[in-house]
Amino acid sequence: MAETESFEPESVRVTRRLREEILDGVRVPGDRLVERDLADELGVSRVPVREALRALAAEGLVTPRPRSWAVVREFTASDIADLNEVRAAFESLTFRLAAQRRTRDGLERLRGVLDDELMAARAGDAVRARRAAADFHEGVTSLAANELLLELERPLRSRMRWLLGQHGDLMAVAEQHEGLYAAIADRDVARVERLVAEHLAAGQRMAMARRQDHSDAATRT
Repeated sequence: MAETESFEPESVRVTRRLREEILDGVRVPGDRLVERDLADELGVSRVPVREALRALAAEGLVTPRPRSWAVVREFTASDIADLNEVRAAFESLTFRLAAQRRTRDGLERLRGVLDDELMAARAGDAVRARRAAADFHEGVTSLAANELLLELERPLRSRMRWLLGQHGDLMAVAEQHEGLYAAIADRDVARVERLVAEHLAAGQRMAMARRQDHSDAATRT
């Protein structure tokens, strides 16, 4: 007897689709998300769309509006500063624990993610490179082998993936990850801490530059 395929609720599928489109920049900040329109577009009823919008609001990616619609969240400068503060505290601990506790199997999985990021960056595939970059950070969290840390990371994951996508230099980020990977593999905690600090500072600079570019482009139009 053939195994039956695992069932996936429509609301889960719709949530994943909308989440990816927001994080990949297909749906940009301020875009309206109307239940009726999304249901027609995705070929589902309004119920899974409504559930998806609630889930994305809880993840911090959309802002609910009265009745039956929402908008893609516009992160303010204050929002981004808050995220960067949390990221700095979170990743300093995560990368340090990963260097202390990494396993051979975990390193192999992380290497696969890193290779995918490097390949995408070299090809100029921004969506794939940014997804892999976020996967790299989540892979490091797994290597840290701390269940409470994983629990704390989950409700922040979507906002952190958004933040990690706010950079324009795909190759620079991939190369920074390669250096961090080598330090984790060597169990060199001091080097990891130094590289994490540099990575965080570079990420903030690149995000600010990208935000300024978008602002300048909006002004010109």
